[in-house]
Amino acid sequence: MVGRMEAECWVSSRSWQENISLKELQSRGVCLLKLQVSSQRTGLYGRLLVTFEPRRCASATALPSNSFTSGDIVGLYDEGGQLATGILTRIMQRSVTVAFDESHDFQLSLDRERAYRLLKLANDVTYKRLKKALITLKKYHSGPATSLIEVVFGGSPPSPASETQPPPFCNTSLDASQKEAVSFALSQKELAIIHGPPGTGKTTTVVEIILQAVRRGLKVLCCAPSNVAVDNLAERLARCQQKVLRLGHPARLLDCIQQHSLDAVLARSDSAQIVADIRKDIDQAFLKNRQTQDKREKSSFWNEIKLLRKELKEREEAAMLESLRSAAVVLATNTGASPDGPLKLLPDGHFDVVVIDECAQALEASCWIPLLKAGKCILAGDHKQLPPTIVSPKAAAAGLARSLMERLAAERGAGVVRTLTVQYRMHRAIMQWASEALYHGRLTAHPSVAGHLLRDLPGVAATEETGIPLLLVDTAGCGLFELEEEDDQSKGNPGEVRLVSLHVQALVEAGVRASDIAVITPYNLQVDLLRQSLAHRHPELEIKSVDGFQGREKEAVVLSFVRSNRKGEVGFLAEDRRINVAVTRARRHVAVVCDSRTVNSHAFLKTLLDHFTEHGEVRTAFEYLDDIVPENYSHESSQGHGQAGARPRDPAAAAGKPPGSRPREGVQEARAAAGLQRKMPGGKPSGPEVGSQPSLDGGGLCPEAADGGDRADRFRAEIAEFVASENTRLEFPASLNSHDRMWIHQIAEEHGLRHDSTGEGKKRFITVSKRAPPAPPPPAGGPTAPGPTEAEPPPGEQSGRDPPDLKALHLERLQREKSRREPQAEQGQRASRSGPRKLPEKKKKKEAKGHVAIDLPGEEDFDALVSAAVKADNTCGLAKCTASVATLGQLCLHCGRRFCLSHHLPEIHGCGERARAHARQRISREGVLYAGSGTKDRSLDPAKRAQLQRRLDKKLDELTSQRKSKRKEKEK
Repeated sequence: MVGRMEAECWVSSRSWQENISLKELQSRGVCLLKLQVSSQRTGLYGRLLVTFEPRRCASATALPSNSFTSGDIVGLYDEGGQLATGILTRIMQRSVTVAFDESHDFQLSLDRERAYRLLKLANDVTYKRLKKALITLKKYHSGPATSLIEVVFGGSPPSPASETQPPPFCNTSLDASQKEAVSFALSQKELAIIHGPPGTGKTTTVVEIILQAVRRGLKVLCCAPSNVAVDNLAERLARCQQKVLRLGHPARLLDCIQQHSLDAVLARSDSAQIVADIRKDIDQAFLKNRQTQDKREKSSFWNEIKLLRKELKEREEAAMLESLRSAAVVLATNTGASPDGPLKLLPDGHFDVVVIDECAQALEASCWIPLLKAGKCILAGDHKQLPPTIVSPKAAAAGLARSLMERLAAERGAGVVRTLTVQYRMHRAIMQWASEALYHGRLTAHPSVAGHLLRDLPGVAATEETGIPLLLVDTAGCGLFELEEEDDQSKGNPGEVRLVSLHVQALVEAGVRASDIAVITPYNLQVDLLRQSLAHRHPELEIKSVDGFQGREKEAVVLSFVRSNRKGEVGFLAEDRRINVAVTRARRHVAVVCDSRTVNSHAFLKTLLDHFTEHGEVRTAFEYLDDIVPENYSHESSQGHGQAGARPRDPAAAAGKPPGSRPREGVQEARAAAGLQRKMPGGKPSGPEVGSQPSLDGGGLCPEAADGGDRADRFRAEIAEFVASENTRLEFPASLNSHDRMWIHQIAEEHGLRHDSTGEGKKRFITVSKRAPPAPPPPAGGPTAPGPTEAEPPPGEQSGRDPPDLKALHLERLQREKSRREPQAEQGQRASRSGPRKLPEKKKKKEAKGHVAIDLPGEEDFDALVSAAVKADNTCGLAKCTASVATLGQLCLHCGRRFCLSHHLPEIHGCGERARAHARQRISREGVLYAGSGTKDRSLDPAKRAQLQRRLDKKLDELTSQRKSKRKEKEK
């Protein structure tokens, strides 16, 4: 069944490549278009190495995101069709190098001015080797692997371990769990599994096992599913002065391993010169055969060539056999250990032990290629990380994605498994999440790495970013949604691209080298968007997908989860092992940029965010981007505190900037008002839960519902004491954090006190004061409309109180005037007896220039009092304006007052700054420009351009297929 599923997978892959357009293949990462030759040279034992790069006329300066890796079989094409097949040796962001085999009858000639393309070819050689191994396994009856097969498939239990003394370790720095794993692997007779979580020194342990086996005189065949993993082992063993032999195409090997490859060993052997002479004789025979026209001579030359080729084959096989026998350790990929390769020269039972590293990433069918060559196997890897890559979902669902190591670990359990528990890579805060979520809490951080941070690196300054191991940048409620496009498997999020760029820039400015930072995301479209934003500024910065970064590590890792939607769909993020790989690549710092509301819909991802909330620092996108507003922002006018229209006490808003503008110290108040407080490492959350929707309606700021209740009670008691005292002003120290300032703002508002934040940065402090008494009323007969000090604060100043009610103010003023005039009533009556008193002419003219004088009513004239109040309410709210607003008045949404048509514009009556801030917020939220709000940006967003390009390509492909079908019908 496994062979059939693998066949279906290969066939579907081949037909998939043949029936899809070239641009679609490039968008899926299996084709590179518009390449030109930048250099070519001879190397790798006579093979031609050609380096390609994007054409100079192309808009892109770097290769698009792709799935090419070293060792892939690729086809070289031009406009006329396929030119050659080669092996990809090296791929970088701006170039790709391919090795071509030049035979005696083939000469590859490439033009530097022509355009070429590279296509990843479906490799049927691997499929044939897997199928052959499964057939051999099915028919296997006797041989070195008989007992091993019985144990692996449950036919018999593992044999009792042999009792041996602990060996003298070659590496004396091994920890206790590593030493136990080495002793256990050596004592087992058929099967041993070494489970190595991230950073626990799995490769170091495997190397020690191999060295101990060689010391005992055993022959070891060491394999892995990838060339990189095999080369890593070969390099480690070569440092220990072991005689190793690396099988495989030289183009697939690292430069440091070339000297240990089979080609290099044969080139240094005694028979190398004889083999070279035979090849030279064959070339001369071919040349003479072309020059002659005589049939007898041609037949003679062909016979000579056959004899020379036979001799060449015998000489080469003898040299290879000698090299294989003399090697203590032979290394190859799983499929490279096939019987149709060099290992066919060795007799059955030559190897005593087979070691398969990174077994959890290999197909079980591929593992049986080397396992049939020995009676004992040692499997090493981590089945909690990425599984084997399976193209066919049907095959994966049927069990092909389950590795041999995962199956045996589940079936055999602790009897054949030893887990490494001390990790040497990550800060304890990074490690703790993976340990608890996937490894049953068994991992511990070595003291050398348990507390290391970015600021401990040479040349790195101590900043907020370099002093924390975990950072969560939450975009929930900020409207930074993913790109939505139908029929597109990849996803992108331009908002997260901006956040990642700002954080990377902060790390680089602090002194962290770009080469020590990795940006990882699960989607290829997001990789492209990130490269467009960062590659030109930081060429050494690695930006890759999760799958392309397994087995690597960096000092700092920035993760972009991309997914942000109202449905709560997480896509690839739902694969727990993929997230484990992404997080555990970091040594000192991990930053996650995501929408907590979307990500929290998945239980496993919620554990990650909860860990970052508890042990790291949480920030909101408001702190980084100054052109976003909450989704539930309302531009409606409010008559009370806490409405979504404006953010009281936000210095950014006071300055006319959108909430969240820098500097960072100024943002703390905006974040406090929005209920998105930062939580410091090791402390308690200073605001609502990270995954919750930010609330701007006042409901999220309830002290009883948040942590820090002790501090809130202390502030409440202090303010209550201030209210009861005769003091009019209370200042709080600048040492308070943003969370404490939030409490003070809210408690002061509850007591009806004025509360202002002044100062910048660390010098910011809060002043609480009692409401100032209203200004004394104007003289009798003077204007009764409220002045600026009564109705609203001066422009640009935050008052900390609600917009006043003109009618209520007028009634209060009448009451005060009444009580003031009572002591003077008798004097007025006496004065009236002596005759009426005339006002000077100048004073009458001065009164006529202001508001219409309103005669104050008598003590019991209630109707006159109401009439005066109504008249004041129907007058323009601007001082010195007597126009009536009963019919043609305009209500200002920013101050709540009514103005005449001459003064209703915010810029005229003093609300211009508030109107401009409100307009910027509305434009940011709705994405619509209104009259007078500025000039529309005509440039097309790169992400939108990419979407339109893909749609255009799709449409062109449909039209092309239609034309082809019509041509076929006409031909018929």
